[in-house]
Amino acid sequence: MFTLLFSLRDCFRSRAVLQAEILALRHQLLIFERSSRGNNLRLRWTDRALWVWLSRLWGDWRSVLLMVKPETVIAWHRRGFRLYWGWKSRHRHGRPAVSLEVRNLIRQMSLANPRWGAPRIHGELLRIGIEVCQATVAKYMARHRQPPSQTWRTFLKNHTKDLVSLDFFVVPTITFQVLFTLVILSHDRRRLVHFAVTANPTAAWTARQLLGAFPWDNAPRYLLRDRDSAYGLEFSEMAKSMGIHEVLTAPQSPWQNAYLERLIGSIRRECLDHVIVLNETGLRRVLKSYFAYYEQSRTHLSLGKDAPISRPIQPPAMGRIVQIPQVGGLHHRYERFAA
Repeated sequence: MFTLLFSLRDCFRSRAVLQAEILALRHQLLIFERSSRGNNLRLRWTDRALWVWLSRLWGDWRSVLLMVKPETVIAWHRRGFRLYWGWKSRHRHGRPAVSLEVRNLIRQMSLANPRWGAPRIHGELLRIGIEVCQATVAKYMARHRQPPSQTWRTFLKNHTKDLVSLDFFVVPTITFQVLFTLVILSHDRRRLVHFAVTANPTAAWTARQLLGAFPWDNAPRYLLRDRDSAYGLEFSEMAKSMGIHEVLTAPQSPWQNAYLERLIGSIRRECLDHVIVLNETGLRRVLKSYFAYYEQSRTHLSLGKDAPISRPIQPPAMGRIVQIPQVGGLHHRYERFAA
């Protein structure tokens, strides 16, 4: 009795296998006929679904598969699995999305502070009331080269208080003589440190001007100048004795001393081009008047439109506006005074 039942089971199983084999072969023939006009197989999503179904129900499906490799069918099945669970989970709510504004802020903070990690940036965000996860901060941070380095702008800004520039410029007088003006400029807030006028700029005179500009051990760390022979050996020895390191520009390269060249250009355009210099005393008086305007009144773009000696903002409640002439009326300063 049991033998007969096993025989019937094997008979039905062999018929099912035979039908599955016929179905698989006919389906492949259909695909080859459909693709006969081209070189590539034209597979539809129903074709892939059929073979995924056969691979799940028929253990010997690899023996009749000719059009693709068995690994391809397995890859179809995995893709379908991901699509199914993606469709099934489409209404699930996970972690809320981070706004574009917060993402840009995280990137901006990481770029501005290359040595900060995710915990530091996350702490700053919490201080300004932005609730995000630290893993989110790490995800949207900018990726830096290792090790991170500060920018040249940051490096120079941290050293501007130790940087000064020095240079000469010439001024003709009414009698066609030439006067030499020495200007020393601090890079910190473009502040004028010292100026002097002479008709004979010797090395000894220049060295004395350097000593007079920085008395009482307040000399800068670096001094930027050109290679003019007027400085000479005495100037270099004086700078060395004061602990100043000289930085020389390349020959015929005034752009390497850009701050001071810009100051000299402003002196000419805003003052000397509009006056006639009579003598050394007159030039010293004109320059003193202009430098007072330059430091206390003239606004600078590089200083956020403020003066080197910062000017307080005067609200309208302080009174009416008064025009104050400066540099002999070439320029003016505007102040508010109570009526």
